[in-house]
Amino acid sequence: MSIALGMPRLPDRSGPAAPPPAPAGEARLLDRFGRVASDLRISLIDKCNLRCTYCMPADGLAWLPRNRLLTLEEVLRLVRIGVRDLGVREVRLTGGEPLVRADLVEIVAGLRAEHPHLPVSMTTNGVGLEAKARALAEAGLTRLNVSLDTLHAGTFEKLTRRAHLNRVLAGIEAADAAGLRPLKINAVLMRGVNEDQAPDLLAWALERGYELRFIEQMPLDADHGWRREDMVTAADTRSLLQRTHLLTPDPRAREGAPAERFLVSRPAEPDRILGTVGIIASVTEPFCADCRRTRITAEGRVMSCLFSHEETDLSALLRSGAADAEVARRWRAAMWVKPRAHGMDHAGLGAEDFVQPDRSMSAIGG
Repeated sequence: MSIALGMPRLPDRSGPAAPPPAPAGEARLLDRFGRVASDLRISLIDKCNLRCTYCMPADGLAWLPRNRLLTLEEVLRLVRIGVRDLGVREVRLTGGEPLVRADLVEIVAGLRAEHPHLPVSMTTNGVGLEAKARALAEAGLTRLNVSLDTLHAGTFEKLTRRAHLNRVLAGIEAADAAGLRPLKINAVLMRGVNEDQAPDLLAWALERGYELRFIEQMPLDADHGWRREDMVTAADTRSLLQRTHLLTPDPRAREGAPAERFLVSRPAEPDRILGTVGIIASVTEPFCADCRRTRITAEGRVMSCLFSHEETDLSALLRSGAADAEVARRWRAAMWVKPRAHGMDHAGLGAEDFVQPDRSMSAIGG
């Protein structure tokens, strides 16, 4: 029986091993296993205005000082290098909570001005979205992913430690009215807290034409309290949804998307498709072999994987006067050493097999 050993800690080096020289005009974010990253997730800020139990402590975290965050100009420059020189084909703005960033609309407008046809999306918790949805749409934001784990106010407050459900729902409605579609809703199910509400959340999303995606809870909480046996798995989620709905695998190609999609209908009307639902099984049914993502944290560090222990600082290069070609070279080198897998997909995985990263999800940028 093989045993997943998790992600090894590599010795400290001045920089990651160099990838082979790219043929002229073919520089890409290639790794040793043949995967090519074309989906850039760039965090704008680590700060968040919720305190979700699966992400951070009740008292929050020590936030980065403002002068360590990537500036508007640095964000635009990194995206420019990624698109022009490294084959990036879509960009997702993340956090923390991007809406906390005061110059968010200006960042979106700058990206759209430089890249008229580039898909630019954003992941948000929806708090504050009502006031900015229209401006973001007019600035050129393509679409949104909004985190929403429950429709029940009491459960929302238990999960997020904040009484902001009405603000999130108002933000979703404002985004819909502003034309930020397809509008995706991201939900994490927690055992004993909200897993029984999954069918109701699906019915709500289908009624409004939203694309709901359930995400397995990942070991990226700042408290390091995640336990595999407490997870609501993808298999559990499918069973919960099938109590009220019929799920049929979506025949469309996945093409590197993290979510496995299902067509949804009612058992009494199996041929009447109501919409789709996605399940992101990062832990139990990982998709590492077809991962196409590259991540940059709010302070400008490349992470080749959410669970990586290795980071490559690009902001220091930007602020030292390095040329774009040198930034691109270091970015390629960081992705070249991306591990084959995160090491959590073994059924008997124990704490000794997997080393959780020090950073929480809010500090990495999803």
